[in-house]
Amino acid sequence: MRTVVFDLDGTLADTSADLLAAANACFEVPMLGPADALTAFHGGRAMLRLGFQRQGLAWTEADVAREYPRLLAAYADGIVRETRLYPGAVAAVEALRVAGFRTAICTNKPEGLAEELLRRLGVRRLFGALVGADTLVVRKPDPAPYHLAVDWAGGVAGRSMLVGDTETDRLTGRAAGVPVALVTFGPEGRGVARLEPEALLERFEDLPEMAERLVP
Repeated sequence: MRTVVFDLDGTLADTSADLLAAANACFEVPMLGPADALTAFHGGRAMLRLGFQRQGLAWTEADVAREYPRLLAAYADGIVRETRLYPGAVAAVEALRVAGFRTAICTNKPEGLAEELLRRLGVRRLFGALVGADTLVVRKPDPAPYHLAVDWAGGVAGRSMLVGDTETDRLTGRAAGVPVALVTFGPEGRGVARLEPEALLERFEDLPEMAERLVP
């Protein structure tokens, strides 16, 4: 079976506002704002590092590790306060499934939080598999989580592709030997073209035709 694997944050859903709010909960004064959406999509630890840098105080990775559980707890409390699926995402996934594609998610968000987010957004049923940051001992861009997502969805890697939004997704595709489409509606916009993916996805309406072209 042919398979399309999706990243989650910044690809299927704009989660940046809720992620940034969770990071700000770790500081006495908010350190991050809407302009830091790209950092948000690189993970909780990246947001904490940026916040600590802006405080202008000495900090270490031990401080990041100490605050990370607090960030996760704050995020769990407000996981869908501002988060929205990108326009056309649901229709595109449904169209892929009608066309015979398997669909899966491979994200660097912790698995439990990813499951909860998809459930709260009402779209968990659309994906045959979900692999998160802690499903295995490695995470993207290691290809193992991607291969596991394809396998759990009932597909084979040689007939699959990845849809993502960051360099991590581009590197994952290269490591897994599969084509990658990067979305241009995330915070980096068309700047993702510098990563030279096999395709740029301007809008979700174009994804079914793109998948037919990229997946043999």
